[in-house]
Amino acid sequence: MARIIAGVGSSHVPAIGAAIDNKQTEEPYWKRVFSGFERSKEWMAKAKPDVAIVVYNDHASAFSVEIVPTFALGCAAEFPPADEGWGPRPVPMNLLFGSPAAWPCPVIPLAVNVVLYPPPTGHRCFMLGRAIRKAVQSYPEDLRVVIFGTGGMSHQISGPRAGLINSKFDKAFLDNLTRSPKKLVDIPHLEYMREAGAEGIEMVMWLIMRGALDDAIEEVYRFYTVPASNTAVGHIILENRAAKAKKPAAGKGKNKRPAAKLKRAAARANHRNVLRGR
Repeated sequence: MARIIAGVGSSHVPAIGAAIDNKQTEEPYWKRVFSGFERSKEWMAKAKPDVAIVVYNDHASAFSVEIVPTFALGCAAEFPPADEGWGPRPVPMNLLFGSPAAWPCPVIPLAVNVVLYPPPTGHRCFMLGRAIRKAVQSYPEDLRVVIFGTGGMSHQISGPRAGLINSKFDKAFLDNLTRSPKKLVDIPHLEYMREAGAEGIEMVMWLIMRGALDDAIEEVYRFYTVPASNTAVGHIILENRAAKAKKPAAGKGKNKRPAAKLKRAAARANHRNVLRGR
């Protein structure tokens, strides 16, 4: 049976990918951001997921404003990377996987509308996460799955409140993501906009990740810093306690290897996939 072993929450800022590609990670402005993900890369190297489900929102590169679906699940074998201003990136997901020459695992993208009214509510996102967990568990093969919730945290890129960051709101959100996710489910859209800025609504995507996890989780790591390209960068790793108990001993590897078709999909996706600037 496939199982979700952990969830990862992380801001997605296109400029972060550009900083990596332009070798700016050691510059003072960026060093504090990237240093916060060193422990995360160590964790991911040990977790070794067979599949990643990545929840994200399109930055006007794949969908037209004429139609932005509430949810869109990527089902093709591969997708060409988009250009978010600095050129298409070869192999994204660097904050958690480092800079591998090839895609580290097959990726299932889930795009969410947080751009046009009405975006999905936190409750709807959380319940979608529950449905994703059920779907993963219905897959017969023994696969280790990590689900990513991306976006946020507090930021506003235009208007009179451009540059808004609310660290108090962000940190309370991270606290409740671990301890009381049901409190987050009831936050209305207007509260996100008032407290976290117009783009703060992206945080509902983290609730898909949290809904896909068990009720009993363990917070493995948390990181928060401001700003990065006028955005509050938040990051958290949550492990299902049951999955943690079943983790294979170091050096012994996994009990089963992924299906041949997943290996082929990973190879085909070597330099092309859906994620941009992560």
